[in-house]
Amino acid sequence: MDLFALKTLPFLLSFIGVCGGQSILPPGPIDANVGRTVTLKTLVDKPDYIAIIWNYSNGKDTVNVVTGSKEAVTVAKAYEGRATLNRTNGHLTLGPLTAADSGDYSISIVSTGTRTAEIKLRVLEPVSDVLIKSNLREAIEHNSTVVLTCSARGSALDFSWSNGSAAIAAGKRIAVKDEALSSTLTVTGVLRTDLVGPIFCTAANKLQLEKSAPFSLAVYYGPDEVTLSPPNPPKFISSKANFSLSCSARSSPPAKFTWYHDQQPMKAAGPILTLEIIKSHTFGNTTGKYTCRAKNEKTARNVPSAAVAFAVIEPISSAVVSGPTATLIAGNSTASLSCQEAGGTVETRTWMKDGKTLSAGGRQMFSADKKSLMIKTLEKVDNGKYTCQLANSVNSVKASYTMVVNYGPDPAVVTGKKEVEVTEPVKLDCSAPSVPPANFTWKFNGTLTNVKTAQYVIEKALYKNTGTYMCEAHNTVTGKTTTSTHALSVREEGALDEGLSDGAIAGIVIAVLVALGAAIGLIVYCRQKVPVQSPY
Repeated sequence: MDLFALKTLPFLLSFIGVCGGQSILPPGPIDANVGRTVTLKTLVDKPDYIAIIWNYSNGKDTVNVVTGSKEAVTVAKAYEGRATLNRTNGHLTLGPLTAADSGDYSISIVSTGTRTAEIKLRVLEPVSDVLIKSNLREAIEHNSTVVLTCSARGSALDFSWSNGSAAIAAGKRIAVKDEALSSTLTVTGVLRTDLVGPIFCTAANKLQLEKSAPFSLAVYYGPDEVTLSPPNPPKFISSKANFSLSCSARSSPPAKFTWYHDQQPMKAAGPILTLEIIKSHTFGNTTGKYTCRAKNEKTARNVPSAAVAFAVIEPISSAVVSGPTATLIAGNSTASLSCQEAGGTVETRTWMKDGKTLSAGGRQMFSADKKSLMIKTLEKVDNGKYTCQLANSVNSVKASYTMVVNYGPDPAVVTGKKEVEVTEPVKLDCSAPSVPPANFTWKFNGTLTNVKTAQYVIEKALYKNTGTYMCEAHNTVTGKTTTSTHALSVREEGALDEGLSDGAIAGIVIAVLVALGAAIGLIVYCRQKVPVQSPY
């Protein structure tokens, strides 16, 4: 067919008739990027046709793109070098594309009749320059409204926001507004968790997507949860202890800490308050309340902790008990004991003797501060170990003094046998309580012997050992002497054998009487049984 005759086809179509052909083209639209090549494919293969005509419409005007027959193809001047027609299947290839190529493309296949179809081509600008900007450089939790704007270049853009890998959705405090080339994310009363990030904005169309660079925004918060550790310290703390208070708070940026004692500022800063700093303020040993305040320079919040109360007590280092150095004699001497601490704070003083607490009364008197103990007219019962215990709320110490009261000797007592048989051993024991222990001497019938121990021993008694023995106990400190006598009788052998006891004698007598009674009864019984014979 003469190509010039193709120009008359529009007129021929009006005579032949036009049939719609929804099966000629696939459903649209077809998307393609600027600068790329696109092929508008048909759904027919090797159709029987006189002519295939592709036209373009921008909604106002319609122009021819290409017209082809089995013999030749005519490309409109405006599309020369950019449009080609596949005469086998009617595919139209167009490119490189420009934005002006967007519009409706129609195909007409002319044979005995005419089939037509239309498809929309969208030439998209590539997605690029995705960028997030914020209305604020930094935000304050609860107070700030953050507006993030995502801008991008491209066509038919859809925007989405994500916090890390989690999508950000509109909510009570979060609003998202999309426009053709931008999207706005608005967070009202921003929270520290809203923009932990990194934040991403994604711009996409049906052909590609591009993500922004990660965006982070500092949301300042706190301080909150201001706490002291330990939360419950001891009520009394030794000044020598390894103790400190620490203050912590959740805050961004980190909070600055100041310390207070009974609501008065201390010369201390930082999260740690050491015992050395507390002692340097010389608060004494009274109980005080300690708090810390955490301040955030960005949020301007200044939050106090709960108070903890305690007193710093100087521990008692040691105690010393002193007493009389002179010799003490019962009945003549008095004693004064003194208890002193080497250092520290003493709250209580307790005096004990041999582990038992002493109280004032009788011969015992205490000074008003109980530093001294006075005992008048010492007695032997005052001998013993005196202990002074000093105590305060953090420790206690003890010191002791052993008091020696010289007395005696008390009346001497001699114990031993008073009668022995000849050759029998004899031991006489003399006792006389005394401090220091008494010296003993013995006299026999008024004559001093050479025995100087508390026991007088005779290995084998002789008759001549019969007599009076005197024990003499002497205390070299008190100068006192006491005596005791003991009479000893030495008898011949067997003289001291023991006979039957009274009980044994009584038993024997009773047994004899019982036997005698039984015999008499038997005789009487027998006489009653034997008949009396007549003398005749």
